[in-house]
Amino acid sequence: MRFARTVPAALAAVTALTLLTGCGTSQAGTTDGADTSVTVRIPDPGNSGVLALGKKDGSLAKALAKVGAKVAWTGSAGPFAPAAQAMNAGKLDIAIGSITSGITSLQQNPGFKFFTATAPDPVGEGILVRNGSGIDRVQDLVGKKVAVNQGGTGEYLLLKALDQAGVPADRVERVYLRADQTAAVFNAGQVDAWASWATYSVAEVGGGKTHFLTDGQRIGSDNYSLTAVRTGFADQHPDVVKALYTYLHDGSVKEKQDPAAYLNVTTDAGPQALTGAAKQVQIDYTGKGGTVEPVTDADVRRFQEVARFYADQKVTPTEVDVTPYVIDVTKLS
Repeated sequence: MRFARTVPAALAAVTALTLLTGCGTSQAGTTDGADTSVTVRIPDPGNSGVLALGKKDGSLAKALAKVGAKVAWTGSAGPFAPAAQAMNAGKLDIAIGSITSGITSLQQNPGFKFFTATAPDPVGEGILVRNGSGIDRVQDLVGKKVAVNQGGTGEYLLLKALDQAGVPADRVERVYLRADQTAAVFNAGQVDAWASWATYSVAEVGGGKTHFLTDGQRIGSDNYSLTAVRTGFADQHPDVVKALYTYLHDGSVKEKQDPAAYLNVTTDAGPQALTGAAKQVQIDYTGKGGTVEPVTDADVRRFQEVARFYADQKVTPTEVDVTPYVIDVTKLS
């Protein structure tokens, strides 16, 4: 899901939402001049993707207004783990992340559920190595240091690649780093490889000095991108959740058809902008990626395979049951 490919960082809480009465639906209106619309809190999407364009052109606000809702942008999009904590604490309503980081977050009294799924990225995620490193096969990682984000996409991709290649996981050193702090370490040669995804791989591959040793498609990745909603919000405002799904789905279809229109939405300069080769890499990745869809039973089975793999690899102490934390958005009223 390519709503916020280029932005790092933390989340902040803002205004609590105003709850409405009436059979779990949301209605706009005023009482003695007071605003009674529902506020849905979403991390700021930054400079690219469906939500970024929706913020700029006002189309998201219009879509939400039809179901009596409005958006409050809170902090900025980043890792799913802190977003999950913010939803658990009632400080955030919507967040985007991967099933891998979602599974690790489900271990801790989750207050959220997943309502959209985007198929695993076939080309934008994988294991990055520097050109000329001498690492030509996954087996060449034995004895090497590989940067991963703990319990998330990076660790999953590395473990999947090693398992596929028949390499025991303990023969490769995992270096746990935050994804937004890894580029400098990787480019300084302090680690030999980096298991990463498009948010960060685009700049690396676009720089011309790095390539994928193996990618998501070759690894057989089940690393879906998901949209999560705070459980209490979904229970109280199912029509808002459904409207968000429709907006994200329709936008993702348009983005896949014309990726360039969803890049550099607010600025074409500075650290958030994509230029030159990196811009073309992102266009190529988006064109080959999936679209935002409802979560199906087949998707859930693949989610559970990831949960089983994580338990087998001792990433989680037990196998997490994902099924209770999925919403069939097609059945929302």
